[in-house]
Amino acid sequence: MNNFSKIDPVIADILNRALDDKELSVKDAVELFECSDSELNSLIIVADKLRKRNVDDLVTFVVNRNVNFTNVCIKHCGFCAFSRDFREEEGYFLPVEEIVKRTKEAWKLGATEVCIQAGLPPKMNGYMYIDICKAIKRELPKIHIHGFSPEEILYGAVRSETNVEDYLKMLKEAGVGSLPGTAAEILDQDMRDKISPGRITVQDWIHVIKTAHRLGISSTSTIMYGHIEKPIHRANHLVLLREIQKETHGFTEFVPLSFIYTEAPMFKHKLFDDITAGPTKNEVIKMHAIARLMLNNYINNIQVSWVKEGIEFSQFLLSAGVNDFGGTLINESISTAAGAQNGQLLKPRQIRDIIRRAGKIPAQRTSTYKIMKVYGDEESDEPLDKVNDVTIFGAYRQLTKLDKYRFKSLTRN
Repeated sequence: MNNFSKIDPVIADILNRALDDKELSVKDAVELFECSDSELNSLIIVADKLRKRNVDDLVTFVVNRNVNFTNVCIKHCGFCAFSRDFREEEGYFLPVEEIVKRTKEAWKLGATEVCIQAGLPPKMNGYMYIDICKAIKRELPKIHIHGFSPEEILYGAVRSETNVEDYLKMLKEAGVGSLPGTAAEILDQDMRDKISPGRITVQDWIHVIKTAHRLGISSTSTIMYGHIEKPIHRANHLVLLREIQKETHGFTEFVPLSFIYTEAPMFKHKLFDDITAGPTKNEVIKMHAIARLMLNNYINNIQVSWVKEGIEFSQFLLSAGVNDFGGTLINESISTAAGAQNGQLLKPRQIRDIIRRAGKIPAQRTSTYKIMKVYGDEESDEPLDKVNDVTIFGAYRQLTKLDKYRFKSLTRN
């Protein structure tokens, strides 16, 4: 037993059970989400101990590039400031050859992964995602394609008039290596019906993820929190992910994603009386730390989104249960569009320095968490570190202004 005599005995019991590798319940998670600020320090200590026990002091990252190839979307989610209606001037669409070009640029700079996600354009060719993968793999057979959320998988299956399993088989054959576990938001149907009516249902999200895992396609797992959800929703979400992982063993990591409220329609237009301006700092700490306790021994890797949380706060979270710093990203559009202020690129050298200053050991990984290189105290430059002018990669705001990629022009008869 650890000495938690100065905190609430209920919280102390939960923390001791976590340290004893006992599985925590939904009720336990709710208690932790509602714990007082004075009890938060004990929660952080336990999360850090479990992190060290499971993954030691390595903090991993991946060199990758995001390609959000279109912002045109048939859905109108209340939290999304990235998407545009097909009639809007700011709607853009990158052709396949441009997607391949951007992937080749990243590969030459040391990227091992390209992450492909986008809006759901109307009347999309159902085989477009498959064609994108084939085109990338023809040029770069060794790069890992981390692509297409469960929402996109379902959309592709519907547009190609096939079922989810067959569509995933085609994607795997075309070169998809793993799926982003996004489009999850909060896995509670009543909540989804409020913040994103018409979005993929909880049942369909689970079906896509489980089918992908069964076919040998791993995925990340996520939560988007800090809007109108309550601790019970967060707790149920974590337990649902844990139950899926017990069955499939297909999740590589868990990534908490703070609600970026600045440009989100449901915040700007005050669609809900109880909507909040994203999670507080303490709520972010709790989310990462509690995830470590709840997912302990099932999902070993807890990732911080430096785009959402900022550099200094992300560094702090490395002592609150987090062991992965995500990717270099090179281009990140979705959070940027929502008002995130933390840039579109971190170079490998910057990430390594952040990790070292947190007292941890930096290591570059693959998309599926195989360690490629552990960095000691010696310094070395990767190809991406030598890029001086990061504006060469472009930015979201630029894309929305370029006539050659304007969706209206490309689809005009």
